[in-house]
Amino acid sequence: MKPKPRETDEQKKARLIGELRQYRRERESGYRVKALRLLPHICGSCGREFDGKRLRELTVHHKDHNFKNNPPDGSNWELLCLYCHDHEHESHAGDGRYTEDKPVGDIPPPVANPFANLDDLLGGAAPKDEG
Repeated sequence: MKPKPRETDEQKKARLIGELRQYRRERESGYRVKALRLLPHICGSCGREFDGKRLRELTVHHKDHNFKNNPPDGSNWELLCLYCHDHEHESHAGDGRYTEDKPVGDIPPPVANPFANLDDLLGGAAPKDEG
C-alpha cells in the first residue's frame, strides 16, 4: 500500500481557508444573522439598545416558540436580551411548550421519596408550632 502523500503547507493553508469560508457562509445564512440585519438592535421587552461587543447579549426569540419556523421576512422573530429571553421562557415553562410531547400533568411521580422516613430518623414526630 502506498503511503498517503503529505499535505504541503500551502495545501493545508488553502484547505483551512476553504473550510473557514464555508463555515462563514453557513453562519451568515442562519436566522440570527438575518434577524440582526432585519430588526433594530433593541430588546423587544426592556427596550435596551445593543451595539459593538454587547450585541452578542441580544438573542433571537421565536414568537411561536418553534425554532424551526424561520420565515424570510422575520415575522416570527423578536430580539430579546439574555435576561428577557430567559424570563420569557421561564414564564412559559409550565404550559407544556417545552416538554417532549408530554403534557406537564402526565409526568410520572418520582420513584422514591427521599423524605419518607424523616420522622423516624429524627426520633419521632416533628414538634408542632404553638403560635
